[in-house]
Amino acid sequence: MSGHSKWATTKHKKAVIDAKRGKLFAKLIKNIEVAARMGGADPEGNPTLYDAIQKAKKQSVPNKNIDSAVKRGAGLEAGGADYETIMYEGYGPNGVAVLIECLTDNRNRAASDVRVAMTRNGGSMADPGSVSYLFNRKGVVLVPKNGRSEDDVLEAALEAGVEEVNDLGENFEVISEATDLVAVRTALVDAGIDYDSAEVSFVPSMQVELDEEGARKIFKLIDALDDSDDVQNVFANFDVPDDVMAKVDA
Repeated sequence: MSGHSKWATTKHKKAVIDAKRGKLFAKLIKNIEVAARMGGADPEGNPTLYDAIQKAKKQSVPNKNIDSAVKRGAGLEAGGADYETIMYEGYGPNGVAVLIECLTDNRNRAASDVRVAMTRNGGSMADPGSVSYLFNRKGVVLVPKNGRSEDDVLEAALEAGVEEVNDLGENFEVISEATDLVAVRTALVDAGIDYDSAEVSFVPSMQVELDEEGARKIFKLIDALDDSDDVQNVFANFDVPDDVMAKVDA
């Protein structure tokens, strides 16, 4: 998923100075609320909450917003919504498989948003199970290079369960089993290696390589899906070679 991850990394950088910053904040806050509801308000005893808070901090979400979200989620403060996770499956342009993870308090609105974004941007919805088998649930940690080699990162967390380290240009993508995510993240920190994000993700088992036109189409579709407040994550099984990525960025 290297092309997609590179693109996601670039997108997050832009998001900080973008009009979409508010939307990104809202999604990060929602993540914190849900994690606190599922596992309690103590980040030390709730690794999912810990990672959600760290991710929000890296994107400069104010501490008071983070604290409020934890309290709302844990029921210590009024105003928390009852979010549920729904996965939608579909195909984008060029037969790219797309998994759409929604976190919503309104199932009908989420379904409508996803369907409209897909059909208007060359995609189509698929039956449950028809796309998800192409993905594996994995732990993914993004680590800024800061002069380190792939071997440095691999060595630091090998015993914790790292499966592979991918070079994404400015970052390394460290992949493990979902159940080993906390151990891997902890091993990296213990070795003095800072990380940008650590979360359970869906990693494709096979990829569709795209040309410039195909890349533009799939990015347009993912942007349209991301525009929905209910869409939390979009996973897709495409790869964009570096030379093509450079043209799209330009």
